Amino acid sequence: MWDNIQEKNIQCKLCARRCIIYPDKIGFCRVRKNIDGTLYSLNYGKACAAHADPIEKKPLFHFHPGTKTYSIATVGCNFRCKFCCNWQISQENRIIGTDLPPEKIVKLAKDHNCQGISYTYTEPTIFLEYAYDTAKQAKKEGLYNTFVTNGYMTTDAIEVMAPYLDAATVDFKGGADQGFYLKFSSVPSVKPIFEALKAMKHHNIHLEVTNLVVPHVGDSMDKIRELCSWIAINLGKETPMHFLRFHPQYDAPDIPMTPRESIVNARRIANDEGLLYVYAGNLPGDMGENTYCPKCQTRIIERWGFSITSWNMTNDASCPSCGTPLPFIFNVKD
Repeated sequence: MWDNIQEKNIQCKLCARRCIIYPDKIGFCRVRKNIDGTLYSLNYGKACAAHADPIEKKPLFHFHPGTKTYSIATVGCNFRCKFCCNWQISQENRIIGTDLPPEKIVKLAKDHNCQGISYTYTEPTIFLEYAYDTAKQAKKEGLYNTFVTNGYMTTDAIEVMAPYLDAATVDFKGGADQGFYLKFSSVPSVKPIFEALKAMKHHNIHLEVTNLVVPHVGDSMDKIRELCSWIAINLGKETPMHFLRFHPQYDAPDIPMTPRESIVNARRIANDEGLLYVYAGNLPGDMGENTYCPKCQTRIIERWGFSITSWNMTNDASCPSCGTPLPFIFNVKD
């Protein structure tokens, strides 16, 4: 997905940076190169991570809960987050990884008793061709496909993936504050993320949203309120919202861990803005990990970390106490 714009100069159309890449140069993501006027994906088929995970780890709480998903990544990213938890691979300058073609990924997923494949750990937008070919093959084998993404992709990229993408977790940081994104992730504008969310909603891709609450620099409750209000209006009040606890790491070791009170306050604000399913992340054992019926408050799913400890939902995804329909996607055989 690219255009020749002048002589052998190229403009990439995958992520919202829309890099202009000159001959023999690479894009901001470090994995796309202009070779004699043609754009090449240097990381295609080079998996630097491949693991079977619970779907709750993505986190996806309302999409095939309790299933396993085969998770893959390549090196590279279109962000430069100073707090990245996967910086060893997202910020890697070399093209490293194991040769793992799409058909082998699908086979490994089935061998590990996974019901789907997730493109995660780094930013899947920058290995879209690899994800696309894998997702297409996965669909033929009856597997679902999910993205864990920062959302900084073009609507063109979404158009390409939409026929094969079943769900996406879109990760915000710092309440979508523009100043925070520029300083801590080198992202010039957050607007494309919101445009991407609306495009995915248009294509009926199941969406769940996360927000990393970063103490002192990215924990504005006013910004969190603005974000939650936008989600309620544009994506729907039933959209699951996850507030994630920050842990100091990588290039931000002096920022402390998020106090539990900040997560509690963020969840309260999200509820005030009308969101019906609001979760706490990275707080194992907290009541905010559970799903409750928004009408009668019956506990529907109880979780501990990434594990489901109890299930109390009818086969047609309704509350057993009051009959309220619940926005879950799953097969009874799950």
